[in-house]
Amino acid sequence: MAARSLWAVQRLQRLLASGAVSGSRGWLHPFSTATQRTAGEDCSSEDPPDVLGPSLAEQALRLKAVKLEKEVQDLTLRYQRAVADCENIRRRTQRCVEDAKIFGIQSFCKDLVEVADILEKTAECFSEGAKPEDHKLTLEKVFQGLSLLEAKLKSVFTKHGLEKMTPIGDKYDPHEHELICHMPAGVGVQPGTVALVRQDGYKLHGRTIRLAQVEVAVESQRRL
Repeated sequence: MAARSLWAVQRLQRLLASGAVSGSRGWLHPFSTATQRTAGEDCSSEDPPDVLGPSLAEQALRLKAVKLEKEVQDLTLRYQRAVADCENIRRRTQRCVEDAKIFGIQSFCKDLVEVADILEKTAECFSEGAKPEDHKLTLEKVFQGLSLLEAKLKSVFTKHGLEKMTPIGDKYDPHEHELICHMPAGVGVQPGTVALVRQDGYKLHGRTIRLAQVEVAVESQRRL
């Protein structure tokens, strides 16, 4: 505002000076209507210098720069927090995976401990102090212990999804069976099927974890 007022005063002084010169030459009076109209036209024809324009633009740019800088700082802080959260999640997940590897079979091991208890009690039947006449009773106890042990193992296997395969009579499958040898197909045995199991195979929740060692029947060759 001060700059605009100063410009107006300087403009008015120039107009008065030019009017005074013209009056001395017998032209228009400095305060005549023509002089005032001419002064008004001159004022309107010449625009005042744009003093405040650049300042406002510069101030707007500075405000925008400050706003953008604040947004950048905010986004940087959010990014750092997100990276830290991801790292914490990764570490917790890795720890959970490691714990699962170590303690994943905890329940299975707990059930096997009971099987070990039965086996230990069965082995106690063969004590060094047993008399010869007690052998029959000892064998009966061992048989009972082994029967109980087998039943307990089957129960533990079923509980944990461990299943023994019984492939006799099934068609040979290389994904489940390991071929040991061939044998001639007999009565009631179809060629290409499992005729004998040398070692049992097992599945865990439907996935084969040990192949069954089998003998596969083949059609016998006739001699001419």
